[in-house]
Amino acid sequence: MAYLLVVLLLVAAVVLPQFWVQRVLAHYNRQPERNFPGTGGELARHLLTRFNLDDVGVERTDIGDHYDPAARCVRLTPDKFDGKTLTAITVAAHECGHALQHAGAEPLFALRSRLAASSVWAARVGSFLLFAAPLLALLARAPSPALVSVLGAFLIMGFGVVVQLVTLPVELDASFRKALPVLEAGYLEAEQVPAARRILRAAAWTYVAASLASLLNFWRWLTVLRR
Repeated sequence: MAYLLVVLLLVAAVVLPQFWVQRVLAHYNRQPERNFPGTGGELARHLLTRFNLDDVGVERTDIGDHYDPAARCVRLTPDKFDGKTLTAITVAAHECGHALQHAGAEPLFALRSRLAASSVWAARVGSFLLFAAPLLALLARAPSPALVSVLGAFLIMGFGVVVQLVTLPVELDASFRKALPVLEAGYLEAEQVPAARRILRAAAWTYVAASLASLLNFWRWLTVLRR
């Protein structure tokens, strides 16, 4: 019973923040703001040019708003790229914040990029270890393949947890030390700033929820492997 209660609490901790985040972003993504002269895509281009990042592109995407450090490109979903809502403007500024982190060679951003690039290989090695654990244990005459299995589970799931934990401060910096000060300095009216803070806070919570989901999945794997 206690085990079930813990699982339900963890699931609620993952699902409820995601529901709240989507509600906040949707609330401020309905009506165009009359004082915005351009779209989210146009603001992104303007900010990148303002900070001498003309080599960074701005593109439309269908796979979620993000900054691609390999392609050096800010990508926005159509509603953000073409929209003049508060969500569109705030999210565009946030993604430009990542471009500023990249241009400034900020250590946490660089670490997060390296870990994200390594996660594919970590998952492949982890999958191999889980598949080969019984055979490796037999060849080494080990009493149990548990250690190899746990290592494999960490590389598949635990590595993702590490990436998410490093990602969170990177996202907070892009939101509150990069995007918000810029938006407050002439791009938003004073009455719009509290809403922009809520949007940025909601965006950060997506990574909190993702971290909790990764921890829950990793814990589930460890529970299975210990049986």
